[in-house]
Amino acid sequence: MRRRFRILLLIPVCAAVNSCATPFYWQAIGGEIEMLRKRTPIDEVLADPSQSDRVKSALSSVTSIRSFAVHTLGLPDNDSYTTYADLGRPYVVWNVVATPEFSIVPKHWCFPFAGCVSYRGFFDEDKARHYQRALEKAGLDTYMGGSTAYSTLGYFKDPILNTMIDGGEIYIASVLFHELAHQRLYVKSDSAFSEAFAMTVEEYGTQRWLEAKGDTKGLDRYRKRLHYRSQFSELVAKQQRRLREVFAQPISADEKRREKAEAYAQMRDDYRVLKASWGGASDYDGWFDQPLNNATLAAVATYRRWLPVLKARLERLGVEGFYREMERLASMNNAQRQLVLQAWDSEESPADVLARS
Repeated sequence: MRRRFRILLLIPVCAAVNSCATPFYWQAIGGEIEMLRKRTPIDEVLADPSQSDRVKSALSSVTSIRSFAVHTLGLPDNDSYTTYADLGRPYVVWNVVATPEFSIVPKHWCFPFAGCVSYRGFFDEDKARHYQRALEKAGLDTYMGGSTAYSTLGYFKDPILNTMIDGGEIYIASVLFHELAHQRLYVKSDSAFSEAFAMTVEEYGTQRWLEAKGDTKGLDRYRKRLHYRSQFSELVAKQQRRLREVFAQPISADEKRREKAEAYAQMRDDYRVLKASWGGASDYDGWFDQPLNNATLAAVATYRRWLPVLKARLERLGVEGFYREMERLASMNNAQRQLVLQAWDSEESPADVLARS
């Protein structure tokens, strides 16, 4: 499972506040400067005889993918993803997620202008690991994972990175559609909505792009992966419901720990049954091979909470109608937006739900 990361606009923030004295801000600024320094226009990379065929092959379709994003999906037309940067490492950042021991709600970190998000990203793996250990000593469940993709939400000219191209052409296309969707619409302090919006555009756009290419085999494979992804998300949601019940019980901490462990054991059993129904497909084996806790669960759930609801709105309204409705939602405060999303999820009238509130 690949992770994506949005840098928290740290450079413009540091111009306005004194937070840059902290090590976290300094490492973020250094990581951003490294990427800006290493960017090379894609046309130059393709013309470079010393560049590998693997890199050239991966980058050769980026221009047409960006054109499709702009002209078919209505995404921003700018200079993002017109350059390439090789960072010389397998991940661009390492993200740390944390939750209380008896809660599935992740800890949030808040920043001026960027709002609050449910992870903290580091350009240095050792620094991320050190921070994770500090959170664990404080009694929190933690997860740390490398991310292959990266975005500044359009505030800088984001490059294609070496970390993105090993996933193949379909992965590159899905990343571009996802990140350009964030550049069209991003609501600070509402990661669940912002990620569901971008994931909806990503999945819709990737399917339309494969159709336009006439790649029927690729489309069939991609739709099968989406089916697995959807069922995995249902498994995560089921586990969240199970844990909420455990943590709400008036029992001792030791009893909660025991029932929590049993719940995760049950989740692994549920996955084995699900995997068998897939004919043994191993798409999520890596996720289940790691130690599971509330933070590993939260790292997935943020991206998937409202995805089925928004996909249904896109199918009903079409691309431009969907964008207009999402912009209307983005103009609401968080509480109102949650009520509308819940109404769609339960197939109620949003106007009735808002009136009741």
